[in-house]
Amino acid sequence: MESKKVLVVDDEKEIRDAIEIYLNGSDIQVFKAQDGIEALEILGEQEVDLIILDVMMPKMDGIRTCMRIRENKNIPIIMLSAKSEDIDKILGLNIGADDYITKPFNPLELVARVKSQLRRYLYLGNGEVSNDEIKIKELVINKASKIVTVDGENVKLTPLEYKILQFLAENPGRVMSIKQIYENVWNEPFFGNQNTVTVHIRRIREKIEINPKEPKYIKVVWGIGYKMDK
Repeated sequence: MESKKVLVVDDEKEIRDAIEIYLNGSDIQVFKAQDGIEALEILGEQEVDLIILDVMMPKMDGIRTCMRIRENKNIPIIMLSAKSEDIDKILGLNIGADDYITKPFNPLELVARVKSQLRRYLYLGNGEVSNDEIKIKELVINKASKIVTVDGENVKLTPLEYKILQFLAENPGRVMSIKQIYENVWNEPFFGNQNTVTVHIRRIREKIEINPKEPKYIKVVWGIGYKMDK
């Protein structure tokens, strides 16, 4: 079985080396970067299955790096930080991280979380984006035919509803502000009319969710925007 590849991004060499030792013992190949810029360079050259990303780093910190990665990659990201305040955890998860571990960490817990994320991502299924189709759980968007199905049943969307759904689905796990949604879908500057977007998203939920009040696909992140669950 091919070993999995993990990118460890931390400005402390001792931590990078220690994590490499822990993961190598679990037959995981490790790539290492000391800041976000170096991490993005490695991601441009190597296909990796998971990223362990420190929050506080020089040049480009973990939050900005995570946001850049989420622009075109859906691989699991575990944030690593010496800070334990809830606000740091919430921020990390809201911008697209899948998990969060505080320093100092238990090596066995870190390895367990890495394996859990890899298993969920590689074997249990996540959002898959191809040239023609986007699949997220039971939701399928065919970009060529503009047909949307949930559990095999066709969903009738207006052109604007379809564009919003496709935009969110192409960025799974990433929080999109109402401004970002409006400007990417309507292709014009946003002047603050939030109801335009929220009404359309409510209608989409009514069509694709079993229970719109407990959405399975499009989640609201209060005070920030919306995201499509992976």
